[in-house]
Amino acid sequence: VQLVESGGGSVETGGSLRLSCALSQLRYNNKCVGWFRQAPGKKREGVAMIYTGDGATTYSDPVKGRFAISHDNADNTVYLQMNNLSPEDTAMYYCAADRFNLQLSRYYTNWGRGTQVTVS
Repeated sequence: VQLVESGGGSVETGGSLRLSCALSQLRYNNKCVGWFRQAPGKKREGVAMIYTGDGATTYSDPVKGRFAISHDNADNTVYLQMNNLSPEDTAMYYCAADRFNLQLSRYYTNWGRGTQVTVS
């Protein structure tokens, strides 16, 4: 299933963005949804995940305290609120989903095509 991200863009250092990941095509009752990012020349890294079954969340150390992941059950969308952005956050951001709680591993089954975040 192709997930659809939106909300990327260009922002100045210290600014905020909110990314969205539409999950409408997924049939899982409970879902593990992760946000990943990949900067040019770097490996893809997981930044945040949420398990909709119990609301449990996990964040990578670089984004703890600045990013917040949430799930809106009404519109079946996962959001990533990103605050106090820095140039080091510049990357293509991808959402991924699976029926199992995969934390920030790379083994998710369903992926989006990404949305670009640029911080200057």
